[in-house]
Amino acid sequence: MTLPVAILAGGVATRLRPITETIPKSLVEVAGRPFVFHQLQWLRKEGVERVVLCIGYLGEKIRAALGDGAALGLAIEYSWDGDRLLGTGGALRKAASKLGDQFFVLYGDSYLRCSLARVELAFRTSGKAALMTVLKNDGRWDRSNVDFGKGGRVSYDKRNPGPRMRHIDYGLSVIRAEALAGYGEDEVFDLADVLAALSARNELAGFEVTDRFYEIGSPAGLKETEEFLLRMGKR
Repeated sequence: MTLPVAILAGGVATRLRPITETIPKSLVEVAGRPFVFHQLQWLRKEGVERVVLCIGYLGEKIRAALGDGAALGLAIEYSWDGDRLLGTGGALRKAASKLGDQFFVLYGDSYLRCSLARVELAFRTSGKAALMTVLKNDGRWDRSNVDFGKGGRVSYDKRNPGPRMRHIDYGLSVIRAEALAGYGEDEVFDLADVLAALSARNELAGFEVTDRFYEIGSPAGLKETEEFLLRMGKR
């Protein structure tokens, strides 16, 4: 694996309170371990060597738990939002100097199962500014927000999903740094808006996955993810 991975882990996780009043979402215990350890274990198995954690709310606790990543076989760096949360896009822009020209982006509350090598190859082959992994959803896990067409063409709009949208953003993207170059280093903005703008310019490629995602963004999602990881641990 040649690309680093940015993990967006700076949010305040209000839906998980009171659990997240004293710990960040990444450190919520799931199946006997802080959630971020499950994510990092998967990334390491997929061949990832370098991770940049974009942190904000209670971020010092994440750094204390993970350190430089050597114990996990990874090189971990940290990018702090600063005095105010910058949003998912702003956090990536802030971390740009640590991430290089191209990088994966993973949400800090998602547990995924897909081949990173295949996703990276699809991104490089596309020649686009970014690539989004998508899952056929048909409204099962959340409202569908992607129209995935022939040749990997993606029409994405999280804020105004249309009736033709049958897929959903899977939670893993690959981005060229140039896609964020027009924003200020301390500007507050969302990654979803960046991807929607790229989609409108036909600069967003798509890669379809078939294994569903798991997430800990809500109490129901946390319960379901824990049950899944416990089942996986018994195999």
